[in-house]
Amino acid sequence: MKLKKLIPELITGIIDAGFDKESREIQGKCIPQIKSGSDLFIVAPADSGKSTAVLIGVIQKLKAAFEEAPRAIIMTATKEKAFELENQFEILARRTDLRVFTVFDQGLIQYQKNMIYEGLDVLIGTPKRLSELVKINGIPLTKIKMFVVDDADILTIDKHILIYRVADVIVKSQFIIVGRVWHRHFEKLSQRIMKNPKMVKLDNK
Repeated sequence: MKLKKLIPELITGIIDAGFDKESREIQGKCIPQIKSGSDLFIVAPADSGKSTAVLIGVIQKLKAAFEEAPRAIIMTATKEKAFELENQFEILARRTDLRVFTVFDQGLIQYQKNMIYEGLDVLIGTPKRLSELVKINGIPLTKIKMFVVDDADILTIDKHILIYRVADVIVKSQFIIVGRVWHRHFEKLSQRIMKNPKMVKLDNK
């Protein structure tokens, strides 16, 4: 992975995490598109490094803590995956002051709302809980710059309505849809919430 043109704090985080030791094709293709602000589909096999590429792109765009309202939302299929992403984000962003918090279905929703309003930069969560928080005004959305749907090929099978419930109330944002395979609902997502999306696709080798 080429580290030039990334903020120094992120470069240090990548090196600390050991991601500089192996080149990932997906990251080289995704990160410039994320930095450009384009809406984006990322379709690549499991273990290709696509989630890491997205996290690097998020950190690069946000750079540092800013005010109280979150600027990026990452939706993923399960509580376990959400905490996995949070842990990886904290490793990569450890030299920055970016703040991350994870919400999930079994957690106390009022506690989660209070934590969000205390101030953070990146909110990670499961579809149902993010949708519930939006419904009770539990997420200030005025500063959102990025909305990422990870595991989108799984979520669009039966949870695409929850994706829309969150996306439809975000006024202006970069939308990034990430999946292992192309799903027929991706075209509907493109038409409803995205604008001239780009595509990064890697096939199974």
